Amino acid sequence: MSNSISIIGCGIVGATIAYELSCSNEYTIDVYDRQQPAQAATGAALGVLMGIISQKVKGRAWNLRKESILRYRSLIPELERVTGLKISHNCQGIVKLLSPEEDLAKWEQLITTRKQQEWQLELWQASQIAAQLPQINPDFWGTAVYSPQDLQVDPVALTNALVMAAKMRGVNFHFDRSIESITADSPDSCDIFTPDLPNVASDWVIVTAGLGSTSLLSPHAPIEIQPVLGQAIQIRLAQPLGDADFQPVIIKDDVNIVPCGANEYWVGATVEFPVDGLVEAQAECLERLEKIATDACPDLVKGTIVRTWQGLRPRPNHRPAPVIDRVGSNNRILVATGHYRNGILLAPASARIIGEMLLA
Repeated sequence: MSNSISIIGCGIVGATIAYELSCSNEYTIDVYDRQQPAQAATGAALGVLMGIISQKVKGRAWNLRKESILRYRSLIPELERVTGLKISHNCQGIVKLLSPEEDLAKWEQLITTRKQQEWQLELWQASQIAAQLPQINPDFWGTAVYSPQDLQVDPVALTNALVMAAKMRGVNFHFDRSIESITADSPDSCDIFTPDLPNVASDWVIVTAGLGSTSLLSPHAPIEIQPVLGQAIQIRLAQPLGDADFQPVIIKDDVNIVPCGANEYWVGATVEFPVDGLVEAQAECLERLEKIATDACPDLVKGTIVRTWQGLRPRPNHRPAPVIDRVGSNNRILVATGHYRNGILLAPASARIIGEMLLA
C-alpha cells in the first residue's frame, strides 16, 4: 500500500519535490496551492543559478549548490523529453564584473579551490572583457570572473514542466485551494483542513509554502519567514547586446542582466527589507538598479522597458536559509521553505533531502 503525501505550495520547490517523489510508486501525491503554480516568489525570480561562482566552498551551503547544479544538467533535458515542452535556459555561464577595489585574492583562491573540486572558473582582465563582451562600458577597467558551468533557467517554464511531468506520473494537483491548518494528533498521519472540503488525512505533509509557511507551521514550530521585496524590469532592444552568439548572464554590483531571447533582457533584482514592518516597493531602489545596469551595459538605455514586476522572497529569521526539517509532534510534517534568493538554485537538492527524510 502506498504512502499518501500532501505537498502544500507549488512554487519551484514544491513542484520539484512532487516530480522527484513521483519517480517512486511508493507514494500517492497530492499538491495544494492557493493559486496557480509559480505565481509567488518563483514567478518573480530571474532563475540565475549561482552555484560555482558562489563563495561557498564547503559544508551544507556548498553541497546543496553543487548537487543542484549537477541535477539541473540532467533534469532540464529530462523534462523537455518527457513533456515535449521547451524550457528556456542559458548554458553560456555567468560573468561577474569586479570593480578595481575588489579583493582579487579571494577570487584567485576560489578559482584554485574550484579547480581542486573539478569545476571551472576563469579570471578575465579588462582586455579580455572588452574582447568577449563588447557591450560592457569601455570605461570599465576592473576584472571579471567567468563561470561557464553555471546557468540560468526560466523559472515559470521550468515549474510548469515539472507540474506536467508529475501529472503524467499520477500526481494530483489542486490549484486555487487554500489550506487553513495542519494537525498532527495521530502518531501515523496528519490532517490538513481547507475551507471547502472535509479534512484530508495524509501519511505525510510537506510544507513548501514560502511566506505562507509561518502561519501553517506556527502550532508546530516557530519558523519565522520574513518577506524581502525584489523589483525587476524587462528591456527590449532592436538588436542583442554585444556578440549575438555569446550571451552569458552579466552581474555587476549584485544586479543581474539576463538574456531572455528576442533581444530582450531581464534586469534585477532589488533587495528591499521591510521598513517599520511594511514591505513597499521603493522607487529609488529601482532607479539604482537601472543605473547600475546601464552603467555596465550602456546600450541598455536604447531599449524600451516592456515590463516591470516585483515579488517577495521568503527569508528565514534567526536561522540560515533554507529551512529543511521535520516539525510536529509525530515528525510527519516536513518543511522545505525559506530559500530566500536561492529557491530555483536549491530546489533539486531540497527535493533529495525531503526524499531521504521520508525513508528514514
